[in-house]
Amino acid sequence: QVQLVESGGGSVQAGGSLRLSCAASGRTNRVYAMGWFRQAPGKEREFVAVVNWSIGSARYADFAEGRFTISRDNVKNTVSLQMNSLKPEDTAVYYCYADLRWGKVKYDYWGQGTQVTVSS
Repeated sequence: QVQLVESGGGSVQAGGSLRLSCAASGRTNRVYAMGWFRQAPGKEREFVAVVNWSIGSARYADFAEGRFTISRDNVKNTVSLQMNSLKPEDTAVYYCYADLRWGKVKYDYWGQGTQVTVSS
């Protein structure tokens, strides 16, 4: 099992920046990847970005490409999301997740979420 604690959400004006962080504790030796999803009011949860824990390769949603940067510190067991050029449509609750693997068995764990509000 893994526990995830997010931090860094808040309110910012359009064009501004925020940095989200997520600290993992517990069975971090089984982490395959960590990343972020978000959910805006009245919408489904959507993928934002993910980073492979061992090699550090990253993948982004189209809306995040070029504006958001995901990074990980696998010594401190943290993943961060640097968000630049924020837009009002980025307003959402952002959730950190961890993808753990035991061979072919996969478990996802989720943080409690952190609110990001971007005003125009």
